[in-house]
Formats: sequence, structure tokens, C-alpha cells
Amino acid sequence: MPPSDPTAFATRRQFLTTAAGLTGYTLMVKAPQTLSGASDRFVARGQISPRIDQLAPDDAQLGAVAAEPHMHQVNLACDLFIAGGGLAGVSAAISAARLGSKVILAQDRSRLGGNASSEIKMHPLGYQGGFRECGLIEEFCLENAWHNGHYAWELWDLMLYDKVIREPNIRLILDASLYRVEKDGDRISRAWVRCDKTEHLYRIESRLFMDCTGDGRLGLEAGAEFRLGRESSEVFGEPLADYDEPGTTQGSSILFTARELDHPVAYEPPSWARSITEEDLYARPTTPDTWNYGYWWIELGGVYDTIRDNERLRFELLAVVLGVWDFIKNSGKYAEADNWALETVGMIPGKRESRRFVGDTMMLQQDVQNNGTRFEDPIGFGGWKLDDHPALGFDAKDRRPFLPSPHKGPYNIPLGSLYSRNVPNLLMAGRNISASHVAFTSTRVMKTCSVIGQAAGTAAHVCLQHDLTPRQVRNDPNRRKEVQQQLLRDGAIILKQKNEDPADLARQANVSASTSATGTSPANVLSGQAYDEKGKTNHRWMASTEGDQPSLRLAWGQPVELREVQLTHDTGLDRQLTMTVSKRIQSRSLAGPQPETARDYRIIGERPDGSEVTLDSAAYNYQRIRRHRFSPTKLRAVRIEILAGNGPTVGIYEVRAYG
Repeated sequence: MPPSDPTAFATRRQFLTTAAGLTGYTLMVKAPQTLSGASDRFVARGQISPRIDQLAPDDAQLGAVAAEPHMHQVNLACDLFIAGGGLAGVSAAISAARLGSKVILAQDRSRLGGNASSEIKMHPLGYQGGFRECGLIEEFCLENAWHNGHYAWELWDLMLYDKVIREPNIRLILDASLYRVEKDGDRISRAWVRCDKTEHLYRIESRLFMDCTGDGRLGLEAGAEFRLGRESSEVFGEPLADYDEPGTTQGSSILFTARELDHPVAYEPPSWARSITEEDLYARPTTPDTWNYGYWWIELGGVYDTIRDNERLRFELLAVVLGVWDFIKNSGKYAEADNWALETVGMIPGKRESRRFVGDTMMLQQDVQNNGTRFEDPIGFGGWKLDDHPALGFDAKDRRPFLPSPHKGPYNIPLGSLYSRNVPNLLMAGRNISASHVAFTSTRVMKTCSVIGQAAGTAAHVCLQHDLTPRQVRNDPNRRKEVQQQLLRDGAIILKQKNEDPADLARQANVSASTSATGTSPANVLSGQAYDEKGKTNHRWMASTEGDQPSLRLAWGQPVELREVQLTHDTGLDRQLTMTVSKRIQSRSLAGPQPETARDYRIIGERPDGSEVTLDSAAYNYQRIRRHRFSPTKLRAVRIEILAGNGPTVGIYEVRAYG
């Protein structure tokens, strides 16, 4: 192209736009089932690319920051800025964005998921007592079960990316680390994020900020109060607090995966691998049924600084991992090991513990053991056992690698633990919430972190809607209830909280069914609780689909105008469901659509004159929450007709209807 040609100086944005037009290239991304009114609704590429283009605008100022002459400054603004893209940050971003808040999510890695990503490969776990967490983490796990039945970690990563990038209210910045903040008085006004891969500095102005970094970097820069390490039993009166020395923490782990081949594979460890003996493996089994997935108990760091000593810990953990594999392959103890080979070895330590911020409420051991009954502001639940690990980790040769302390059942988590007590516009979600070390040993697991993230994102949206701080929302019974009811509407579970949404017209209806499975009733779908304890069917309607097409009918005494029907399907909540390569955990899960879920169905509206109209339909459904939206229609009744199930019996937990 000659220099005189005026198109020679076209911007790269113009070039890309022109190229796309010439090739006729389009990219269509299906909308999430939970939001789509019909299965063929799409989000066009043109709605996604501008948010990406804005991260590297042509007019970004080179050298605007004097100390960084080679970096381009980009000024951005949002309602809610979130640092950290693990399951807590992803859930917080999606929940706030779906409600209408403008969100910027910055993640310091190239992928989302944090410890639950392909870089670390720790499967998300949570309550094991009979029902899963639900809400967004249920949506993620159901999506993964349907599209990733072969349990490929990279596809789990891609699913999380897809969930975030398709939300029009989220701007995602990857490979970008928060490194400082600006404050006006005690409030954060702006966050600074750097992406060295693209040589950009982002100056982000926001009304609310949320720390989901795990290590608490955003809160640290903002001067938020935090705790670090174990407290003695004298601090909070917790009987389990003296398990190890005050000030120490849980450590970090590096996982590996291995595969059995059809021929022998030799293994020679590097010179720096540790020499492992059977005495080193006290209470740490290395039996053949565990070789496909690495060992969480290869853990170090509790007597070090898990942040600043990360490089040292990486080296030591890799030395232990390869030493343990050397023991498996070459000790002579396992003849079965001949055909086994290492497949992956993590290079990023999966960190359990660092900073925990101080909120208006500090969760304690007693709260976990007493089901969180003292809290007036519950926003979600946890249920993992109190699970402490010795500070020396793998080097605690004479100690078991963990101390599990079961409790009476799941417990509520309070809103008062999800915001800083001294930085008014700072929320936090994940393992850095306001909790003692002992309580943290339960709240830290990743499904619980997702629950907390969804709650924090919802609370942030309510704050923004009413121009309130998190503390003001928490202290206002009406606003607090607004958060709780929105979470319930979005599929979350809060113990002892029921649907009291005044906008839900289904609560005024009479419900009946063509048939019901023994022990269930159509009235159960209006009980206000969208889950059952293990072995019970008090809160769902169930019906057989073998040789029948059952239906559920809601009728009103006077016609109502509707534009949305929301269904909460049965997805087999009593089984395990997560992303994992552990054969043991896979055996408790079920890939594909869950057999209790209605697959094909239609929603029929009955008009006041007796005529009928098909409001919407679904085919090949596998999700728990389905929102069916249609033009406002005056109706005297709505009928859900089940055309086919994913199994012989289907269930529905809840029906909601909105005008």
C-alpha cells in the first residue's frame, strides 16, 4: 500500500471492522438458559466486542503515569469494581451484572476460577449433608455436567469465561493485577490495575469495590483492618483454636494428575526431588486408587508467609510432589505402578489461607457449630466440616494431615461478615471474609466461596440501587430483606428463609396437578422453600413420565397479567456434582443432564375467555432455574405440561409468576 494512500493510516479498529464486513464473519453466542425467554435467543458478537475493544482504545495515553513511560493509561468507570476472578469473584460479578449493575472484573491470571481452574485443579466442594449449594454454583456445575462429561479442566475454565463474557454489564480484564487504590477520606474512589502483557494501566473509578483476591490485596491497599493466622482460644473462646501455634496458617498445595497406559513407563526423579520414605507418609495414603489425582496433603507454608514466600514454597512443593511420585513408582511397594505416568504437575501453589478482613460480624467456631442462629442478616449457607491442617503440613511427620471436626449441619453466613468495618464502600467475598481462623477452616471451601460471592454481588446491587453503604443495607430490615428475597429468587438457599416476594403472583394461586408421585403434592411448589432435606419430598412436586405427560396447573380467582414464569427444577440435589478428575468424586456425580430434571415442556396460558395460548416451551433442558418471558398476557391460569423427562420421574421445586 503506497504511503500516499489515505487508508494507510486507518486505525486498527477500522481495519478489523472492515475485514469482518468483507468476510461476512459473525460470532453468535447462545444466551444462558437461566435468562433466556426462548432457547433460540442469541447475543451477537457486536454486543461483546466493544467491551473488549475498550480495554485497548486507540487514544490511550502513553506515559500518562510518569513512573511508567512505556505504559498506556486507560480510564474506566463502573458501579462495582471486583478484584479477583476465582469462584467468589465470578459469582459476585455475574449476580450484580444480571441485576443491572455495571461491573468491571479484574483477574491476575489468564483464566478464571482461581484454585478451581486448570492451573491448580482443586475441585470445588461444599456441604456434603444432603443438598447442594444451588444458586450460581449450581448453574456452573450443571452446565459443566452437560457439556463436559469427560471432565476436561480447560473446558471448565472456558465455561466460566463464557458465563462472564456473555454478560453485557461485565467488562473483564485478564492478566491484570490490582496494585494500588485512591481514597477520598475513608472511602475508596479509584483502583489502579496493570496488565503488563498489553502494557496498559487501568484507572478505574467506581462507587463500590469488592475484594475477591483471596490474599486481600485490594483491602490491603485501602487500609482495611485484617487478621492473619491462628488466634489462641483466649481470643474468641473457641475450643478448637489451640490446634497449632497462634499466628501460623494453613499452607499451600501443588496437585498432579497421572494416567494409566498400556505399557510400562519408567520414572527418574530430578536431583532436587525429595527422598520420600514410608515414614514420611504417616496417615497419607498412596494407594493405586488415588494416583489419577494428586494429594491435597502435599501442603507446606503454614509456618512461612504464604504470600511473600510463595516462590520458596513452589520449589519445596514441587520437590515433594516428585519425591512422592518417585516413591510410588520406584519404592517397589506397588507393582501396579509400572504402567502409570505423570500427566500434569501444577506450577502454582493452591493457597488456603492468608489475610481475613474484619467486618461488623466476626464468624466464630460457635457460629458454625450452632448453625449461625445468632445472625439476623443471613445471606447464604456453608456446611463443610471445621477442617484444620497442621501448620507444618507435609513436614508434620507425626501428625495426621488434617483435623476434621463435624458439626450439627449447615449454618447461615451473615451479611455483616461480607464488608469492611473501617472502609465503608469495600465488600469482600471468598476466603478473606470476616471470620476467625477456626470458622475460616469451614467457610474457605470453594462452593461456599461462590455462595458468598453471589450474596455479596446481590448486596452490592441493592446498595447501588438505594445509594447506601453495605452497613446501611445490613442495618435496615427492609433493605436486608430485599437482598435475601432477591437471592432466593435467583436460586440461592438461605436456611430458614422462604419466598415472601410480594411481586410473585404465584403465591396467590391455587395449584393442582394431573398426577403426583407418592409422597409429593402439587402444593409443595408454593411452600416457599426450593430444596429438600435428604430423603424428604416436602418442598417439590414429582411425577412419573413413563407412559404419561404430567402437568401442573396454577389458577387465580381473578385474571392476572403475566409476563414471566420462573421454574425451579429438581436437579438431584442429594448427589455430588462438581468439576473434578478424581475418580472417587466422579463416581458420586453424574455427567450429563440430571435424571430428575424435566427435559421438554411447554407453558400454556389459559385466557379469561377459556382460550389457550402457548407462552413458551423448552427442549433439552438441564438447568435448575428457568425464566420464561413473554409478552404481557391476561390469564386466569397457567399450565406446565411435561412432554419428556431426562429420567423416569421429574420434579419441580417452585413455580413463580410475575407481571
